[in-house]
Amino acid sequence: MKSGFILLLLLISSISFGQKLRFKVNNQKDTIVHLIKYFGTKKFYADTAEIKNGIVEFDGRKQVSGILGLLMPGQKYFEFIYNNEDVDLETEGPDYAGNLIVKKSTENNLFIPYIRFIGSQKAKMGRLGQERGKLADTDPRYAELTEEIKTVNSGVLKYQEDLINQNKGTLVAKIVKMSMEVEIPEAPLDENGVVIDSNFRFLFYREHYWDNVDLNDDALVNNPIFHNKLEYFFGQKMMIQHWDTVTKYAFRFCDQLNPKSKMFEYSVGWITSSFGKSKIMGMDKVYLEMLNRYYCTDNLEGNSPAFWVGEDKFEELCDNLKNKLRLTMGSVPFNLKLRDTTDVNWVDFYSLDSEYTILYFWDPECGHCKKTTPKLETLYKKKFKDRNIEIFSVGKAIGEDFDKWKKFIRENDLTFINAAVTDRLYNEAKDAPEKFVELYPGEPNKVTTLESLNYQNTYDIFSTPKVFLLDKDKKIIAKSISISQLEDMLDRLQGKEGLPKLFPPDPEEDAQMQKKE
Repeated sequence: MKSGFILLLLLISSISFGQKLRFKVNNQKDTIVHLIKYFGTKKFYADTAEIKNGIVEFDGRKQVSGILGLLMPGQKYFEFIYNNEDVDLETEGPDYAGNLIVKKSTENNLFIPYIRFIGSQKAKMGRLGQERGKLADTDPRYAELTEEIKTVNSGVLKYQEDLINQNKGTLVAKIVKMSMEVEIPEAPLDENGVVIDSNFRFLFYREHYWDNVDLNDDALVNNPIFHNKLEYFFGQKMMIQHWDTVTKYAFRFCDQLNPKSKMFEYSVGWITSSFGKSKIMGMDKVYLEMLNRYYCTDNLEGNSPAFWVGEDKFEELCDNLKNKLRLTMGSVPFNLKLRDTTDVNWVDFYSLDSEYTILYFWDPECGHCKKTTPKLETLYKKKFKDRNIEIFSVGKAIGEDFDKWKKFIRENDLTFINAAVTDRLYNEAKDAPEKFVELYPGEPNKVTTLESLNYQNTYDIFSTPKVFLLDKDKKIIAKSISISQLEDMLDRLQGKEGLPKLFPPDPEEDAQMQKKE
């Protein structure tokens, strides 16, 4: 019984003190130091402790596997690998990384020498490249240096392959493999020795881009390499920056990941955030499609797949999402059936038989609208009307704005279509909506729609002016563009790019419209 009790104590002791992170920093004064961790390229505090007599310890069980670092005074730090094992390292400043000695850690006995080897070879490559750059390619020394560079490259590749093959299953081997490019075969040839598909190598590379990454190991997210690969894959060198193309590959990549994993969290979060911030017109479609697929829907458990998002955030993220998706590039937005300035006649833009249609939302009291609306009228009279380009404008006309709306139209001689939810229509619809809109699907003889009466919500109008350009099928082909951009685009679309511009580019106006996107 006594021996069994002692064994139990030993077992408890080993569990309690297992996976220690111990560091000895010679000649270091007593102070507070921090353990830092990566999530992609971002660094976070992971733990804090006091270093005494040059020694500090952390509980490894609180940490996630990946690249960690010990942050010393003066914002200096050194990195190491943690993968659920005891780590015992010794070093000395000021070159903490250069002086690092591994006392205990299988992973770091691989990682530290690897980092030093890669650093030395990179420096050697830099010197050789710099020397070669000063020579003409006809100089004999140029060819010698090229061979030396190839030899260094081959040595690095062999070092990496040996490390991977001899240390399978280690986190270091997975990180090294992730950093390596996939091997691309030569393109197939036909019977005459001619390449069958000139895009073969690129397409193979894109299709096999992730072959060297263990997408089931969350530890690989906790270092910058994964982020850099993700950023490159969805960047312009790898992928046409078209919203539908990016969305297709984003879905394909994210759907293969474990939906409960950090890999999924990081990938979905980064893609969504990055394209939500994109300045490229139309890329908001990627953002909205990602929200629709991974945030604003329920999984089999009845929860959002975005398990990392706080409950209080979903209302903002998912607000009006159905309508916003109808406002993305290539989509056909809701028709608007509203009254014109007579406050009697109904107009809509679906019935316009025009090659292009400009949807224009404005407010007679908006300072920017007062500048852009007359410009739009000038374009309509002098260019667009005779080229079968129609403008369907929707103004703010409820309450006192009704008279201001009509006054602005009269004073600026606006001849394009002017529609609005007029003050009278607003009050009548508020009191008896059944007179105007369907209360049940298919109800006949209704003059308008709920989407029309609520056009500000339907078209996500939170500021004015706002512009949408539609093709003949009423699909959105541009939005949130300035007057000069609109003129230039329509001239190009109709093969009239050589025409003099009535409104040259206006950086201030262009920036203003971009803010409204």
